[in-house]
Amino acid sequence: MAFIQFSKVSLAFGDRDILKNVSVNLQAGTKAALTGANGAGKSTLIKIMAGISEPDSGERIAQKDARIAYLPQSGLVHSGCTLKEEADKAFDWGYEIQKKADTLGELLKSNPENSDKIALEHSELLAELENSGWYRREVLAEQILLGLGFERSDFTKRTEEFSGGWQMRIALAKALMCGPDILLLDEPTNYLDIEARNWLEKFLADFKGGFLLVSHDRYFLDHTINEVYELFNGTLKRYPGNFSHYEEVRKVELESLIASYEQQQQEIQHLEEFIKRFGYKATKAAQAQERQKMLDKILENKIEIPENLKKIHFSFPEAPHSGRLVLTLENICKNYGGPDIIKDLNLVVENGERLVVAGRNGAGKSTLLRIIAGIDHDFSGTVKLGAGVSVGYFSQDSAEKINGSETILERLENNAPLELVPKLRDMLGAFLFRGDDVFKSINVLSGGEKSRIALLELLLRPVNLLVLDEPTNHLDMHSKDVLLEALKSFGGTVVFVSHDRGFIEELSTKVLELHPGVFREFVGDYKYYMQRIEEEQSAEGEKNSVPEAKRSEQKTESKLSWEEQKKRESEKRKIQKEADKLEAMILESEEKKSELENQLSLPEVYSNGETAKSVQAQISKIASELEELNAQWLCAAEKLEAFS
Repeated sequence: MAFIQFSKVSLAFGDRDILKNVSVNLQAGTKAALTGANGAGKSTLIKIMAGISEPDSGERIAQKDARIAYLPQSGLVHSGCTLKEEADKAFDWGYEIQKKADTLGELLKSNPENSDKIALEHSELLAELENSGWYRREVLAEQILLGLGFERSDFTKRTEEFSGGWQMRIALAKALMCGPDILLLDEPTNYLDIEARNWLEKFLADFKGGFLLVSHDRYFLDHTINEVYELFNGTLKRYPGNFSHYEEVRKVELESLIASYEQQQQEIQHLEEFIKRFGYKATKAAQAQERQKMLDKILENKIEIPENLKKIHFSFPEAPHSGRLVLTLENICKNYGGPDIIKDLNLVVENGERLVVAGRNGAGKSTLLRIIAGIDHDFSGTVKLGAGVSVGYFSQDSAEKINGSETILERLENNAPLELVPKLRDMLGAFLFRGDDVFKSINVLSGGEKSRIALLELLLRPVNLLVLDEPTNHLDMHSKDVLLEALKSFGGTVVFVSHDRGFIEELSTKVLELHPGVFREFVGDYKYYMQRIEEEQSAEGEKNSVPEAKRSEQKTESKLSWEEQKKRESEKRKIQKEADKLEAMILESEEKKSELENQLSLPEVYSNGETAKSVQAQISKIASELEELNAQWLCAAEKLEAFS
């Protein structure tokens, strides 16, 4: 069984311990996530596991011939060949084995003295190739490339023609193709659309080897892993279960730590205020010095808690009032010189809706958002904004407009509403600008950092229609949670595109599905949309084997609107509640009846005619009530059966 084993691994950068005596074992069947706050050292740990970086101390043992595939967060570029040729490089290990086998085959032709040994080694190499699926490499490569969103027409394209995001998809495809025993994936979903994420989720579910991955997609983690390793203050701790379970356990585990943290923060604040106030007064100098010593001692043992447990909430400026109809699209058509990407699209968005635009890459999602936001004017059809509607637009291109020599904090203070200025430090912290980061000059920020600033600036403006294209890119899980809560409580309307399924499911109330030249509208949340898609796929696969009458029934059911389904569920819950109540009443009545029947057997009861007659009357009354209750319960049960 292939494995990677760490034992007491340590690494420090200057005076900061990144890893302290970390031990972990990855093997076939491991399905694990690595989590921790930004800057905790997750990427560093994975690089050491992959054998790319060296620790200061400790031992890393990898089984001989174990195939370990590592995918970094970014930075990989491919060039010099076609996509198909690049993908074939993932099978270099097989070509090496084939080359050895061919060499041994040539030796066997010369009938050497040790031919039996050579023949055995030759057959073992061929068996290894056979068992590894190497002879099916072309089929495997095609399946993986298509699953990750490439088209067959891409196979003959030169790799240098692909953008940065697609370059990372090529790297991910090669990591999956190479037949790894252990997969080490650092943010593999960063550049994937939701369809490719769903495909990768299924791939990892069927993967026979072991994997450790870092991701900020809670939904993806919950559906792929069964254990979590948390890196916190240099130590690594294992938590069994999916990611949501880890968060629940960790939250309870750290309640006392959080209480101590908050108490210590108050103490630090009081000491700092005293020192600041009296440090320069001669009469208080001794006391101020004593307070400084106390503060220094506390700071030496300062309590730290993970960023995801520092709950930060903020709300938008109040959305300006608008009418019921916020946005109307009529016969929208758009092309880039070829067939229409968007054709005759009609759509009405009402106040308060959260519309997610879904579809594969190239379906026109970002194009539609640019049209709605008034950025793209080269289209036919009509876009009508309702009375009083003001639009705020965010895309990854928004980062290009973020320039200047001022600091991050200065820029936001100049642009934020006055009432939000005191909350800016917390907001910046929620968007991953913590501590001294807020004093960075705008000009030195990376593209991802500028995107976060652009998003935060948009959220500070008083608008009532937010048009958001991939707002969760460059955010960690905690930041996504903060953004999600703010958007859910936003008083206006949201039209958005996202590849984070958990984020979509929590926020959306309506879905617009795009395919090139085709659109469909689903009045319901994303879970309802996925349910409908699954029903359609299931019906398509089974239509030839299902009787016509039953097929008609399924078709009718699949056409139920979201409102109708919600109404049915509400009715079902109401009937189930009534059935449960009747069951409780029946049980209680049966117990009373049994108790009274026992009383009839007592001498003091059956020997007294009046008492016996009274008890018998009560029994008869309860029996009559039971008959009615059972009839009502049977009626409720039949109604429930009709829902199944």
